[in-house]
Amino acid sequence: MASPTGSDRLLLGAARHTAGITAALLLCSVVGAACSLAVPALAGRTLDLLLRHEPGAQTWLVWTAALLAAEILAETGTVLLTQLANARATAWIRLRALAGLLGTVPHRAASHSGGDVAARLCVNATDSGTAPAALATSVSSVLVPIGALAALALIHPWTAVVFAAGLPLLLLLLRAFATQSSDSVGRYQRAQGAMAARLAEALGGARTIAAADTARREEDRILAPLRELSLHGTRMWLVHGRAVARSGVLLPLLTTAVVAVAGAGLAAGDVSVGELMAVSRYAALAAGIGGVAAPLGTLVRARSAAHRTAELAHLEPMTHGSATLPPDGPGDLELRQVRVVRGGVPLITDVTLTVDGGSTVAVVGRSGAGKSTLAAVAGRLTDPDAGHVLLDGVDLAELDATELRGATAYAFARPVFDGGATVTIGAALAAGAGPGRGPATEERVRQAATAVCADAFVRLLPRGYETRVDEAPLSGGEAQRLGLARAFVGHGRLMILDDATSSLDTATERQVERALSASPRPCTKLIVAHRVSTAARADRVVWMEAGRVRRTGPHRLLWEDPEYRAVFMAEASAPAAGADAGTAEADAGAEATAPEAKTPTPPTGTEVRT
Repeated sequence: MASPTGSDRLLLGAARHTAGITAALLLCSVVGAACSLAVPALAGRTLDLLLRHEPGAQTWLVWTAALLAAEILAETGTVLLTQLANARATAWIRLRALAGLLGTVPHRAASHSGGDVAARLCVNATDSGTAPAALATSVSSVLVPIGALAALALIHPWTAVVFAAGLPLLLLLLRAFATQSSDSVGRYQRAQGAMAARLAEALGGARTIAAADTARREEDRILAPLRELSLHGTRMWLVHGRAVARSGVLLPLLTTAVVAVAGAGLAAGDVSVGELMAVSRYAALAAGIGGVAAPLGTLVRARSAAHRTAELAHLEPMTHGSATLPPDGPGDLELRQVRVVRGGVPLITDVTLTVDGGSTVAVVGRSGAGKSTLAAVAGRLTDPDAGHVLLDGVDLAELDATELRGATAYAFARPVFDGGATVTIGAALAAGAGPGRGPATEERVRQAATAVCADAFVRLLPRGYETRVDEAPLSGGEAQRLGLARAFVGHGRLMILDDATSSLDTATERQVERALSASPRPCTKLIVAHRVSTAARADRVVWMEAGRVRRTGPHRLLWEDPEYRAVFMAEASAPAAGADAGTAEADAGAEATAPEAKTPTPPTGTEVRT
């Protein structure tokens, strides 16, 4: 037997999570089906007794009324439990998809655009969540026609034969509906996700679009999948419409044929008036097998949507070991033959590097040299495709998750704060404490903010540290300072700054560096740098080119190489890189007088110790 797909596993998990509610829903559906099957027989018997003026008619009438009331209650319970099951299953599926997205390595999560993720978590998860309830209600949708067909056979066998003659056509109709609907729904959902992804991209670059006056072009780009969406949406409704139209012709014909046979039986004295009424009702219930199309269509949409949601839920997670770091380790960082390949393109190739604990190392290079990839590998935001990364002699892949995040801290060029825009600045900074670092007190948060020159402007905000992030009019440099403060709150033995000072003025950057140097705890600093001043103040510089370490050594020695100087000149002439162009050019001019000294270039792939 074939193993279940990821979407099937996701739907089975949702069914297990809502098992109690689904079981109650199934019970209500079955009770409602049983009542609807019993009512025609009781009503027919009551009618016969009333027509013959026999005693006991009132009792049968009371039972009929009671069953009608029970049927109404069961249907009400079915509706309520269906909505509850849908809500719980949808929530569970969303949480699974979100856990899969957040639990994988960042580069895999980043392969899904924000708009596409939103479509999968909102629209597709909602469609997927209807599967357990639709499966439960489909049982009653099948039981009622089968029971009605059996009742016809008991009342007058020829009525059942006539109805059964039309069943093959009806089953072919349902099969065609399921097949064609599944393909249309899947294509519709993919086009829907593509539009959502493009819209999210446009919202993220709204300022650029406005500045370039390209709103019309972006509108056309966002709506480009609309034609495909319309095509598959129209096809989806045509499939549904054809199924309804064909069943709308076939089922009344079957019902009429059944009633005609029963009428002939009445004329021959084989069927009573009450039985004729029951036959007409059972024929309508048996014709309700066409109603299976509704839950069947829901299941088709749910399974198609689950394919998209399951892609997030079953992303390969980042695994962790159970190892711990030596308690008094200095923060020695070592990369051994590290290689990183993404989409078939090598980003880092054969990098072997050793960084002494407590030192400050600047990583420089032109755009695309692999600096940010090296920073991501150093703190295990991504895993290398080959090689190993060790902190104080322990492979990062073997570290316990809490131990790993307690030992490393990151700051980025464009920080995003935990809790979203509605979190307060104080809470956003305190989140830097992370697991295993101890609680972040208010004093600790303010000390970190003071160290990076953020305390002054935070105190000027309407509610100080209690101001919500979305209410604070932050410049690029202020946002970077808050990101640095968050890293300072909980830094362990390794701090990685990935272009995290690009928007700071030189004076503030110097104060941040002094704060790093004055930290009471030993801390290894790895800084992705674009400014000459940052490289000049580092203990050592790692010069990267095309994913390899070209040279390493003190900045003053590397400066003698014209190609090394050209790296900073290129950055100074490219403000888009995030550096302050004027500052970089001034720094470059100041450093140009460095004394002549030439250091040999180490062979590619050999160990470089800094």
